[in-house]
Order: sequence, then structure tokens, then C-alpha cells
Amino acid sequence: MLRRSFLILAATFALGAASMPDARAELADVTSRGTIRIAVPQDFPPFGSVSLDMAPQGYDIDVAKLIAEKLGVKVELTPVTSANRIPFLQTNKVDLVISSLGKNPDREKVIDFSVPYAPFFNGVFAPDTVAVSKVEDLAGKTVGVTRGSVEDLELTKIIPSDATVKRYDNNNGTISAFLSGQVQVVATGNVVAAAILEKNPPKKPQLKFLIKNSPCYVGMNKEQPALKARIDEILTAAKSDGALNAIAQKWLKTDLPKDL
Repeated sequence: MLRRSFLILAATFALGAASMPDARAELADVTSRGTIRIAVPQDFPPFGSVSLDMAPQGYDIDVAKLIAEKLGVKVELTPVTSANRIPFLQTNKVDLVISSLGKNPDREKVIDFSVPYAPFFNGVFAPDTVAVSKVEDLAGKTVGVTRGSVEDLELTKIIPSDATVKRYDNNNGTISAFLSGQVQVVATGNVVAAAILEKNPPKKPQLKFLIKNSPCYVGMNKEQPALKARIDEILTAAKSDGALNAIAQKWLKTDLPKDL
């Protein structure tokens, strides 16, 4: 009786396992299928948003299309949030995650990462007429920052005591303060700096120095060496031939960092 129960349980498990999708879709599977499924953001411009005609648009969407084109397959875009993008990958709903994904030790335990494809950082920005190259140069200057942001917390630790810090409740407030000349310098993310540049102001924010650097990577399941190697090859070539820089200019209004 016990043996019979065990056999039934084993058969049930085998049937369930056979019906589960393979979570290790290698490069050959993608090319034979003719489609690559990519998770992208839909509410995080300029990396991903929805246009007026409800089409996905942004830096990550253009990178997804570039990768699909180089692989010679169609792209199937799946909108995700920060919370579900890695679970979507692990449960085989998508083959890749291209969603402003940063790398950290906890994530590296469960998924693999490509070479970096996009800059994502917090820094100090000011017009070219403002001489700042290090934190000590902020002495005597007025600095705008969004209250409670990463750059606010990090800069507070190191900023000179004679610098004036003006804190705003949101990024729009920080942007307005810079555009109106209420502050000489802003400490913010490169995405916010891009939003300022989008307005084509007379004084354009230029990166003076980094506060924290966390570039974006393509995420994929582990044990996919052929897929990882091909994605790395595509991104490296796109850096060399200028294709990735064109995407950065289009969405971030600036060139890719040379050390990306």
C-alpha cells in the first residue's frame, strides 16, 4: 500500500514537472521560436513609458528592439514593475529583463547579468560656468536636492558646512529651482538631469562628479552561457558602433559615459 502511494505520488510529480515550462530558455530555443520575450518598464521614463498612441517607448524599449533585431527574431514586450520583473524571469514568463535593472550581490545569487548597457547614477550637476569638480568645491554654493532621496542622504554626509542646501519635496521642485536660478547646483539622478535638458534651458546641467553609480544591466536566468555571451556581444558591438550612444542621446540627452 505504501509502495503504491509512493508510485502515484512520483507519477503525479513527473506529470507536473513535464507540464512546467522550461525556465532555462537558451539561445537556440529563442532563435528556433523566432521570438524573444523581454520584460520592460512602462512607468519609468525615460527608460520606459507609454506614448499617446499607447505604444511602449523609452531607452529600455529601444535596447530590447536592438537586441531582437541583432538576434534576427521578433520582440515580445511584457510590461513589468520593479517588484515583479525578476519573478517574471524566474517563472519563464520572459527570456530577458531590460528594465533599468541594477546589479547587487543578492540579485547575483539568483540571476545573471549582461555587461552594462545604460548609465544610472546620482551626481552633482551644474552649468559649465560653475566651477565644481569635487565635493569641497560646493563650499559657499547653493545646492538643490530632493528631500529624502539617495543623493540627499549621501550628500548630507560629506557636503561642506558652509554650503547652503535647499531641499524640495519632489523632483519637479528640484527641477524648477534649477531652471529659475534659485540654486546654482543640483544633486540628483541622471534621469532627472535628462528631464531638465528636455526643457532646453539656457543653463544646461552638466555632470560635475558622481555621488553613487549603479548602471543598468540586462537580466537573464542562470546557466544560459550561449544567451549571455550573445547578449554581451550585441551590447559591446552597439557601444563600439555608436548605436547605444544614439539611444542615450535620444532619451538621456547625453553621451554614454566612456567607462560604461
